[in-house]
Amino acid sequence: MFQYDQKVLFKHCDPAGIVFYPRYFEMINDTVEDFFERKLKHSFVQILQTGGVPTVQINANFSAPSRHGDQLAIGLKVTRLGRSSVDLSIATTCEEQLRFIASLTLVFVNESGIPKPWPDALRRALETNLQGDDQCQL
Repeated sequence: MFQYDQKVLFKHCDPAGIVFYPRYFEMINDTVEDFFERKLKHSFVQILQTGGVPTVQINANFSAPSRHGDQLAIGLKVTRLGRSSVDLSIATTCEEQLRFIASLTLVFVNESGIPKPWPDALRRALETNLQGDDQCQL
């Protein structure tokens, strides 16, 4: 499992002092981008030169609020690899308390946004990280 650590900053919070839910989606994207760069050795900078990996589906469940100053551990797991898509599972905790889980699908596309097969090296890197379809657990 890949882990991305995120401190909850003031910019993530709404007037009630808790993380405003769209900020979680930004954190998920930061986690995915870091996973591609550090774990798969394929940066979004390189990928975006010939296309991209947009999120085409996302589902999230929020268990408990996160507050300014919390240190979140965002776990990412590859659960399915298709010809041009990949499913990821996310579980986020703070001090072992589950805050939210999410599942998402990314699709590898060309410059015109048309799905294309994963490049061989990137496919091999994703296959190495494939862990099955059970929900991500930290």
